[in-house]
Amino acid sequence: MNIYLLTHERELDRPTNTGTVAMAAASGLVQRIVWSRTNPDPLLERLATTGKLALVYPAVDSQQPSRPVGEFDHFLLLDGTWQEARKMFNRTPYLAFLPRVCLQPEASSNYQLRRNQLEGGLCTAECVVELLRAKGNLQLAEEVTARFVEFNRR
Repeated sequence: MNIYLLTHERELDRPTNTGTVAMAAASGLVQRIVWSRTNPDPLLERLATTGKLALVYPAVDSQQPSRPVGEFDHFLLLDGTWQEARKMFNRTPYLAFLPRVCLQPEASSNYQLRRNQLEGGLCTAECVVELLRAKGNLQLAEEVTARFVEFNRR
């Protein structure tokens, strides 16, 4: 299993970035790729053509049907504010053709460090936790959760 964080460049220096928490807790499994509108990442483009990469997308925003998480081993999360994520999605042509998975979390987001959160949406670290749980990696999910809880207390 691989989780790729396609990260908006503004997100890199934000102290509220939960992608950093997920990468630290799940080193090697979660990888960051900095988004570029003019230079798409070759690995992501290649994975997109195989049909083995799924875009994790909020159920409330999805216009396409969601497929089960279990069908995939590679996941792409858009890492940025909701506005930045929409911009990245709209300006990256291959993303529109990726199969989508929508997470069905048992609880609402606990993320407290940013305003203007999408109703029903999760932060990056919470998405990573939900993916790990869905794929049966419960121990690592708990490790990411513990780091996120500590991070979120700031």
